Amino acid sequence: MTSASETPEDRPEPPARGGGRRGSLAVLGGALAATASAGLAWRFGKASAPAPVAAANPQRGRPGRLPDVPLVTHEGRPVHFYSDLVRGRVVFVNMMYAQCSERCPPMTQNLRAVQEALGDRVGRDVFIYSITLLPEHDRPADLKAYRELNRVGPGWTFLTGAKPDVERLRFALGFYDPDPATDADLGQHIGAVRVGNDALDRWCMTPLLTEPHLILEALMAVDPVTRARGRTWPVPPQA
Repeated sequence: MTSASETPEDRPEPPARGGGRRGSLAVLGGALAATASAGLAWRFGKASAPAPVAAANPQRGRPGRLPDVPLVTHEGRPVHFYSDLVRGRVVFVNMMYAQCSERCPPMTQNLRAVQEALGDRVGRDVFIYSITLLPEHDRPADLKAYRELNRVGPGWTFLTGAKPDVERLRFALGFYDPDPATDADLGQHIGAVRVGNDALDRWCMTPLLTEPHLILEALMAVDPVTRARGRTWPVPPQA
C-alpha cells in the first residue's frame, strides 16, 4: 500500500502476473492503529495541507493518478472507474470474487454493517465499490447474484472488466503484495478496504476483517463531514 510520500505514479507498476494477487492482512494492522488513533490519512498525491473542497484541482483524473479504466457494473452498465465512480466522491473500495468462501463473506458482511451504519448516506454522499479479483470468471450476473446473496443495499456497486484493466487498477489502489509468491496466492488476497475522499485527495487503507466501527473510524479520518457529525454508530465497550 502507499505511504504519505509515495504515489502510484512515483512507483513503477509491477509486471502483471497470470492469476497473481494479494498479501497478508497483518501488514495492515499498524496502518489501522495509526489511522484510527491519530486521525491521519495519506494521499495519492504528495503530502501537503489538504485543499478546501472549493479549491479542488480541476486536473484531477489526469493520466498517472487513479486509472480511469473501463469496467462493467453488476447491472451490466459500462462505466469508467475514476470519472464515473470516484471523481469528487467519498468512497470505500475493496476487492473480492464471487466464489470466495473464506475471506470474502466476512469482509462483505463487515462492509454491509458499515453500509447499515451510514444509512441513506450510502449512494448519496458515500459510495461503496467492490471489484472482482477474477474478472475472467465473474460476469455481471455472477456479481449480481453475490450481491443479492449478501443482501447488499443501494449505493454499493460490484464491478468486473477486462483482466489487464482490473490488474492495473489493483496495483494502483495498493491491493497487492510486494512478494510475488504471496501475491500469486489467491487465498492470501488482501483483506482490506481503501477509503478515500477524492475532493480533498485524502486516502487511507484499513483491514476489513475487523470490527465495523473501526472501519468507520477510517472514514472519519478522510471525511470532515463524518468527523463533524461524530460517531453515529455503536462502539462496543472496552473490556
